[in-house]
Amino acid sequence: MIEESKLSSDNPKHLVFGGLAELAKALASPHRIEIVEVLGQGERSVEGVAERVGLSVANASQHLRLMRGSGLLASRRDGKHVLYRLSDPAVVDLMTALGRLGERNQAEVRAVMAGYFHERDTMEPVSRADLAERIKDGLVTVLDVRPEDEFASGRLPSAVNIPLRDLPRRLADLPRDHEIVAYCRGAYCVLAFEAVALLREHGFKVRRLEDGFPEWKAAGLPVAA
Repeated sequence: MIEESKLSSDNPKHLVFGGLAELAKALASPHRIEIVEVLGQGERSVEGVAERVGLSVANASQHLRLMRGSGLLASRRDGKHVLYRLSDPAVVDLMTALGRLGERNQAEVRAVMAGYFHERDTMEPVSRADLAERIKDGLVTVLDVRPEDEFASGRLPSAVNIPLRDLPRRLADLPRDHEIVAYCRGAYCVLAFEAVALLREHGFKVRRLEDGFPEWKAAGLPVAA
């Protein structure tokens, strides 16, 4: 007779579940989730990640190594620097699913969405498919409000880059005769929400993309660099 404990430890399903648990553990930190958002914009050094997330280099390096060990990230060496990137577009899909689950079932997430985010933009966002058609038909100005280095790593086709910090003094650079669609790092990136609120205050016809650059790229839609 086969012992139950032996059967359990050799069960292929349990081995798979163990690996999935390691993936879940690798995301069990707000900093690591933010690192996924940052690396969704493009490859970045340890120092670059540390600066963008607000961590020490040593702390960022520790998070990055753990995430690489779990399979979420990949890395390469470039001279004295180690550069990290998302290992697979499925990492973006995982974060999208996690966000949807949180919005439906986490009271704190729902409260923030109903407060900060919906207060700044109650209009239905533009879907990726809809925006792709509008870009192809030349019916929209696509506004990227991320920092310049993220824009340089990859962007939506025909997008114009005006970082949020520069937007108040560059309103004259935007058209008022047709719609603007703003986007940034992802579904919870505040840059696009703040840009939409600012532009509406100044009379622009503007909406935001439903998520951001990483989700657009992961969906296989055209990108430019």
